[in-house]
Amino acid sequence: MPTPHWPKATTVPLDDWGAGANTISGSPRASGRILFKHEDGSSECGLWSCTPGTRSVAFQADEFCHFLSGRGIYVHEDGERIPVEAGTLVFFPAGWTGTSEITETLTKAFMCR
Repeated sequence: MPTPHWPKATTVPLDDWGAGANTISGSPRASGRILFKHEDGSSECGLWSCTPGTRSVAFQADEFCHFLSGRGIYVHEDGERIPVEAGTLVFFPAGWTGTSEITETLTKAFMCR
């Protein structure tokens, strides 16, 4: 199998993943593309993007994120605030719950396991 890669992330066409049922306010709509998914389902990585709005979020698996563009803030259920923008790196452990408040379309590279 050849090594999965995208030479330039900004040119990868994203698939419409829809609005989702977790919207709190606004009209956030997600899109993305999976670069690789392990055949046993234990991990996957790719690109994800979402338009402005507020959503409830719950990470079912560990997820490492490298934000590529946009702005927003993740707010943990305990009140911790994590501002994100291009260049921000975040590790969300499995079980992390809170909200995502996106003010400028946010795009990230992610790895879940």
